[in-house]
Amino acid sequence: MHRTLPPMTELTQPYWEACKAGELKIQQCANCGAHQFYPRTICSHCTSGELAWVTATGRGIIASFTVVRRAISKAYDAPYIVALIDLAEGVRMMSTVIGADPDQVSIGDAVTVDFESWSEDFSLPVFRLTERGGTP
Repeated sequence: MHRTLPPMTELTQPYWEACKAGELKIQQCANCGAHQFYPRTICSHCTSGELAWVTATGRGIIASFTVVRRAISKAYDAPYIVALIDLAEGVRMMSTVIGADPDQVSIGDAVTVDFESWSEDFSLPVFRLTERGGTP
């Protein structure tokens, strides 16, 4: 069974290459200093085109989550946790929480990034619990 892989474009290539190397990178505007995620061609805060890729801390807080108890195909093991993660840099990303009992995860739990290989070319950022009710 094959998992669905995200598209690698010219815009997202630095992100996916960093993930493959075990680094979480997000964009930062050279004009206003704001961070952003998902990758874009202009700053979502000031519309500047001066964006750079910076390494994120990989620390965050679970803002919301759901437990998928029935897999969409045999390529995915259920149950799994899909979460919105508020990163320390002030951006929100969707990912999965791994290595945790789905019934023990709570909004506000602190997480840290890890990476899961989905193919020879793709590793995706996933998160692990670090402490309950922590700060990023």
